[in-house]
Amino acid sequence: MSAMAAIGRRERVRGFALAGVEVLPAADEAAARAAWAALPSGTAVVILTPDAQAALRVELAAAPSVLAAVLPG
Repeated sequence: MSAMAAIGRRERVRGFALAGVEVLPAADEAAARAAWAALPSGTAVVILTPDAQAALRVELAAAPSVLAAVLPG
């Protein structure tokens, strides 16, 4: 089964845990990259805050099989 994850500021992503999404809080660029590296294998969808998306541009481009959904600013 494919997994879902959310990366970004804790206050923006914590609610997704109620739906079974793996929440990986990231307060800055380094934390966003570390969260990406910690994604469970089989992750198919990643919900990102705009800051996390900006920090992960290279990683997202290298992972075309992962669908990234960006929250509105």
